[in-house]
Amino acid sequence: MAGEPLVLVVEDEPAQREVLAYNIRAEGYSVMTAGAGDEALIMVKETPPDLIVLDWMLPNVSGIEVCRQLKTAPETSKIPVIMLSARSEEVDRVRGLETGADDYVVKPYSVAELLARLRTQLRRTRPAAVGEQLEYEDIVLDMAEHRVYRSGDTVTLGPTEFRLLTAFMERPGRVWSREQLLDRVWGRDIYVDSRTVDVHVGRLRKALKTTGAYDDPIRTVRGAGYALG
Repeated sequence: MAGEPLVLVVEDEPAQREVLAYNIRAEGYSVMTAGAGDEALIMVKETPPDLIVLDWMLPNVSGIEVCRQLKTAPETSKIPVIMLSARSEEVDRVRGLETGADDYVVKPYSVAELLARLRTQLRRTRPAAVGEQLEYEDIVLDMAEHRVYRSGDTVTLGPTEFRLLTAFMERPGRVWSREQLLDRVWGRDIYVDSRTVDVHVGRLRKALKTTGAYDDPIRTVRGAGYALG
């Protein structure tokens, strides 16, 4: 389903990698996997995930080094990283967090605990994905009820416009290119002409200005894309 969070699992042990991927998919998330650190860095550059579950001990490039590189690059620094490690010593935990990891889970761990921590990180970066209510100025988007309100008035949106508005409201001010919106709203495996984005943004704008008294909250950034506010 388009719009669901994408989680990258980086684990060199195949059985462990499959168990993690299976359980994360069962939570309703998309998953891609890597078995080595250098492979993970290439994948993140090609298809940035919403969250990374990263094993410390990896061949070629260690998890610590992968985390360091991701957190020092502006384009990937905001992606949450949950570090997995058999190292339970406090000094290792501190080193993992100092490298930029957002959370640190010691092996062996319960899958339920890892999923809870995963949801916590996504709540921060993709609040709509965990059923939160989003608010921007006078617009309220209720994920649980799948409804949108503006100054208390109900706004009627189609499914695509709802997903578009969700993306905008999760990151107010962020400029989204048409390609990024296609990935987030329509899905990475579906071919849609980028002009389709313009059509649906137009429909979303029209719906948000239903009474004619409301301002258009969506900004067109020439040569770049669209932004909320």
